[in-house]
Amino acid sequence: MKNNIKNLISKKILFFDGAMGTSLQKNGLLTGELPESFNIENSEIVKNIHLEYLKSGSDIITTNTFGANSYKLAHGKYPVDKIVECAIKCAKDAILEYGEDDKFIAFDLGPLGQMLEPLGLMSFQEAYDLYSEQIISAEKHGVDLYLIETISDLYEAKAAILACKEHSGKPVFCTFTFGEDDKTLLGADILTVVTSLEAFGVDVLGLNCSLGPKEMNPLIKEVLEYSSIPVMAQPNAGLPKIDRGETVFDITPEEFSKYVLEMVQSGVSICGGCCGTTPNHIKAMVLKCKDMTPIPRRVEACTAITSFNQTVIIGKDKKIIGERINPTGKRKLKEAIINDDLDYILKEAFLQKDAGANILDVNVGLPEIDEKKVMMKVVKEIQGFINLPLQIDSARSDVLEAAVRIYNGKPLINSVNGKKESMEAIFPIVKKYGAAVLGLTFDENGIPEKAEERFKIAEKIIDTAKAYGIDKKDILIDTLCLSASSNQGEVMETVKAIKMVKALGVCTVLGLSNVSFGLPNREALNSVFLSIALSAGLDAPILNPLNEDIINTFMAYKVLGNEDIGSVDYINKFKDQKLHVANKELKVQEDLKSLLISGRRKDATLKTKELLKDTAPLDIINNDIIPALNFVGERFERKELFLPELILSAEATKDCFNVLKEVLKDDKSEKSSKKIILATVKGDIHDIGKNIVKVLLENYGFEIIDLGKDVPIDTIVERTLRDDVKLVGLSALMTTTVLNMEETIRELKKNCDCKIMVGGAVLNEKYAKMIDADFYGKDALDGVKIAQEVYKNG
Repeated sequence: MKNNIKNLISKKILFFDGAMGTSLQKNGLLTGELPESFNIENSEIVKNIHLEYLKSGSDIITTNTFGANSYKLAHGKYPVDKIVECAIKCAKDAILEYGEDDKFIAFDLGPLGQMLEPLGLMSFQEAYDLYSEQIISAEKHGVDLYLIETISDLYEAKAAILACKEHSGKPVFCTFTFGEDDKTLLGADILTVVTSLEAFGVDVLGLNCSLGPKEMNPLIKEVLEYSSIPVMAQPNAGLPKIDRGETVFDITPEEFSKYVLEMVQSGVSICGGCCGTTPNHIKAMVLKCKDMTPIPRRVEACTAITSFNQTVIIGKDKKIIGERINPTGKRKLKEAIINDDLDYILKEAFLQKDAGANILDVNVGLPEIDEKKVMMKVVKEIQGFINLPLQIDSARSDVLEAAVRIYNGKPLINSVNGKKESMEAIFPIVKKYGAAVLGLTFDENGIPEKAEERFKIAEKIIDTAKAYGIDKKDILIDTLCLSASSNQGEVMETVKAIKMVKALGVCTVLGLSNVSFGLPNREALNSVFLSIALSAGLDAPILNPLNEDIINTFMAYKVLGNEDIGSVDYINKFKDQKLHVANKELKVQEDLKSLLISGRRKDATLKTKELLKDTAPLDIINNDIIPALNFVGERFERKELFLPELILSAEATKDCFNVLKEVLKDDKSEKSSKKIILATVKGDIHDIGKNIVKVLLENYGFEIIDLGKDVPIDTIVERTLRDDVKLVGLSALMTTTVLNMEETIRELKKNCDCKIMVGGAVLNEKYAKMIDADFYGKDALDGVKIAQEVYKNG
């Protein structure tokens, strides 16, 4: 009887196979041909590749289904189910021929090739449906586990993981790809990826692709610092090169195995290979590591929530939860929610972020609206523009689940309480989606007067959560602050309860402003109570970060409590301010440059129209738009902004240009002489990178001729000649299509007078030179600089 793979992980080092794409190329896969078609048309070849990896020592072989989804196969000959059926049969036949039962089949799920909303056009539900179709088919034909690999977007990973969990009970492994800057494409760091993947409920997490084993080693060590679950590594066989018309990789099997051994000695328990690795690489790795057992690791638990690219750890120092997106007592916000004024809500989010909030509470509970629909819309809008984690706040469990499901990261749910019906409704949601949850210390008998009784309710919440499989690191407790105007004697009971609850090993949260309700000079009461509560162990007050009295107290406490080391944050905030100016709310910047930088498309468009009443279009471009582009570009280069912010800013700028075009429509300008062709080469249907480059180039005044994806060589050459284009940009994501890029460059050089820039995940500057490209663009901003260089003389 075959072993349970989950049980094996803790007992032995498990070995995956190596690259499928490069193996298929060596066996006749034509450049640009769909690798998945070989499952049907050349099944013997696929089976034999699996067999060679099994003979090399692989415990797990991966189906040839990296791109087997309806989006990528839309123009192919075969439906998803047929591809999946034949892929799994190839793997099963290989294991049968090998003759050992204790081998496993991992169903391979690659990226979809489209960015999800708001950066792209694909919705979260569409991504989920595409992955679900593959998994339902895989379940029908029989696999042992799922490998979600080469992912760079947590939102896409969540869609795939949810689809696995909801259509299968098999183990789920997930590996991300990181760049040389130790970030994903969308700017997530390793802590955020590890925290989120654990929250999503994967069984194994790790890294694959993009990097060779030497470059991946330090990243894997960082993964091991944070991951409390098994870690896997599948590096490339170094960097790609062109040798006699073939793509080859520069790391030998012996070198590869040496670096993998270092990873195993650090704590990796599952290893294999990605691009360029062969059966010989796997054989050398197995020989080097086969006698080892997994290294025991101890990872410190922490209370963490995440956005799509940022993690906030609660408990190590004090954090602020911004309270302003809650209609209670806020007339303007209530009107904005009823009138679907997302710009007003978004402005509140920006204000709180700029004022120092670490987490944003989001509550839209009003009887006049469809709360679930509005909550989902507001969460999508905020997480699309702001990278702070969110606290999803509702009294309705269906609203909480709908919002948490489409949330991009690990959220904080507000809230559960000590009532049996509350815990039965909320804890399954917390467990399923891997959220953290805020527990309120009241039950069927209401809010207890005494701290000891609130403590007992906190214990009950924590113990009940444990029965649902929820660790106490994901439980935060609110000991409930009552108004001093009506419950003066109980104010300090709240403080006492904080001290008691901290002894349970959980973090504490408190809605601060309740204490002053019904009394004058509320800021003074709130500030003093905040200081008392922080001293008692409060970890994350829920407060108004725009209130200067409150923020002054909070910042001062962090200095005196030795959390703001060197008083750096305090000095930076107050060095140019007088501390005695109280209750002065911050104002969000409404000039066009600021709106463009923050990516607020609607507000930026309205501001442009307003400016046009008394400002010349060229002055708007020179005084607002160009400085905004330069500012965002400089911060992107310094890694202070990441791709989502870059794209949102670019889209806002594009909208402004569209307004200005109407005024300048009779002005032919210089744009028509700055034409650039962009295309994803033949056989490659990934156009994420190309589309990002397009948006930025258009904003800098270039006319883009977008030929799309999977573009034949002849089409690119013909269009370049017809439009007399001086710069052509080519993109490729897969190693199997880079040779088409080389052939395209060869034909362009032969027939056209143009320069060629290339980019894509499988490329680097050295490789670009090998295939005779004129320029290599490591990112979209590089593409702009190259275009400016080519056209600098007109």
